[in-house]
Amino acid sequence: EIQEGLQALRATGTEQRKSYLLALLAETYGRAGKADQGLVELAEALESEEHSGERTWEAELHRLKGELLLFRSAADQGQAEVCFRQAIAVAQKQSAKSLELRAATSFARLLQGQGKSKEARELVQEIYGWFTEGFNAADLKGAKAFLDQLR
Repeated sequence: EIQEGLQALRATGTEQRKSYLLALLAETYGRAGKADQGLVELAEALESEEHSGERTWEAELHRLKGELLLFRSAADQGQAEVCFRQAIAVAQKQSAKSLELRAATSFARLLQGQGKSKEARELVQEIYGWFTEGFNAADLKGAKAFLDQLR
């Protein structure tokens, strides 16, 4: 269905929302164990954002790239870290706190796996502490569960 939506979008020649659909497709490929295909879709999504100037999903695209790199191979941890840091920086620049929290949580999981639990906790806690509402949202629930796990 996502691919059909992309075909219809491409037929119109528009770039609007293309990166969002490509991000969904990339994430779906990742969940299906096809990280390399997901990375191809993300490359197109990033190119689309660059071409169109629409940067709405840029932070999420970098975060997903980091996740797919980790899924593909533990040897890609360095590249994944770069992606997560870039996602956080973009989200901060855009004042997109939910996307910043999502990227920070992904990065923190990487840090935790490297034995850096204190650094991981501080990273997520700083952003999580910014929120005053919306604690039923999936990203906030996930961040809270992660923080509780590190206690």
